[in-house]
Amino acid sequence: MLGVAAVEPRPGPSMTLQRYLDRIGLHEPVKPDLDTLRRVHRAHALTLTYENLDVQLGAPVTRDAAASFDKIVRRGRGGWCYEMNGLLAFALEEIGFDVTRLAGAVMREELGDFMIGNHLVLHVRLDGDDWIGDVGFGDGLIEPVPLKEGPIFGNPLACRLERIAGGWWRYHNDPRAGGPSFDFHPAVTDETLLEDRCRFLQTDPMSPFVQNAVVQRWRNDEHWSLRGRVLRVLSPGGERKSLIASADDYVRTLRIDFGVDLPEAASLWPAIEKRHEELFAGKDPLGAAPTIPTEDIRDAIAAAASPNR
Repeated sequence: MLGVAAVEPRPGPSMTLQRYLDRIGLHEPVKPDLDTLRRVHRAHALTLTYENLDVQLGAPVTRDAAASFDKIVRRGRGGWCYEMNGLLAFALEEIGFDVTRLAGAVMREELGDFMIGNHLVLHVRLDGDDWIGDVGFGDGLIEPVPLKEGPIFGNPLACRLERIAGGWWRYHNDPRAGGPSFDFHPAVTDETLLEDRCRFLQTDPMSPFVQNAVVQRWRNDEHWSLRGRVLRVLSPGGERKSLIASADDYVRTLRIDFGVDLPEAASLWPAIEKRHEELFAGKDPLGAAPTIPTEDIRDAIAAAASPNR
């Protein structure tokens, strides 16, 4: 099966590698080598859209790879980190790569160890070397990176890896991007923790994924994001912003600019308008950064960590 352009389906489930490769537009032969790892990762990052619209719509999201395959490959949707990186992990393992799912931690630098498990990161071992794959950070990696300190090359925006205390690593994002950083440890692979944080992030009222509709994608060297009403295009040379005017405009933008055909997203518009007013009260939304209630997030984390919960 490996090394040929057309991959034969395996017996049993219909979740086949070939359909995934077709979805990301990759038609060349695949095999477990560095060239394939880079091609698959890059094609996924540049084709598929990061989005949390199911959370906004109240539809349960799981870490099950079959569910992610159905949603992203069959139904043409995108997904958040657990779905995007879960699907990539499935595909890489089908090709023959050695993949470990790590319990990453976005904003652990600011909010502590409770954040562990709020992000899924992939550790790929290949020919004795360690690589990090991540197509689920929204504005993060386009290509996989070796597990080494220093600046990351191959991305349009500036980012780097840093080795920190206790065997942990920290990915630093471009300062102009959304999430500032995430941590990971090659030995922290707690599946129970990943499941718990996946539930928390889609149900807790203070979760940023519950509060905010976020859609992101790479388009060559530009990063496009739709956070509520604000459409932002970020490139190495600068940025441009515009405001979505209506529910119809929102659905149209999802379809045309992000490849997500989801008419029911129109029902989110009242909540999107309300959240926009909360974040940008008295500010110019095209010039100012939103006010993020960090203390409220800390309170939600403390409540979730309480043994009496």
